[in-house]
Amino acid sequence: MGETTNALRFVLNDEDVAITGLKATETLLDYLRLTKRLRGSKEGCAEGDCGACTVLVGRLRGDELTYETINACICFVGMLHGTHVVTIEHLSPANGPLHPVQQAMVDFHGSQCGFCTPGIVMSLYALWMQTPRPTVPEIEIALQGNLCRCTGYQPIVKAGLAMSDYSAVEADPLLLHRQRMIARLKALRQVADHEVRRMQVRGSARFTGTVIAS
Repeated sequence: MGETTNALRFVLNDEDVAITGLKATETLLDYLRLTKRLRGSKEGCAEGDCGACTVLVGRLRGDELTYETINACICFVGMLHGTHVVTIEHLSPANGPLHPVQQAMVDFHGSQCGFCTPGIVMSLYALWMQTPRPTVPEIEIALQGNLCRCTGYQPIVKAGLAMSDYSAVEADPLLLHRQRMIARLKALRQVADHEVRRMQVRGSARFTGTVIAS
């Protein structure tokens, strides 16, 4: 029947992750904050409504790699096999310059308390990669899932309009190294096509991966 494994595998920022014995109810947000100590993604509503936990997930569709925003608080880790998860921590080096989207938010005063800011930056980042020079309606649509209760949206929209003034989107690492990431994700698929199934282990629901090499 082919090689099998119980590991769920994906790429987190630039790290290869392999997980076994995963709880069926473990969300990506809990995994990021509690296990990986990546706390830029915030828990606000825990219901997928406020957008403070927004991250990007890249999925292969044929030979193309497409990044979309998701609410990490309602995404189960078991759904992420073979994907590239990108958090706010990956946008700029710890001691390096800010990402163009981040710098635009700073310069246009798009943040006050900062709680919602990481999610807003990730939503703008996804838009920037697809539409480097977005219109106001396009920015408003991209931010429909992000709530800001103190700044107001006018400076955030202004930041969205100015993102490409700071750098060409072609210079962004996710685009520069896209072919390399496609190769990494294809390698995960070569290990196996992953089927997640739920089973009871000592009375608690857990995910185990049944992976069959293709």
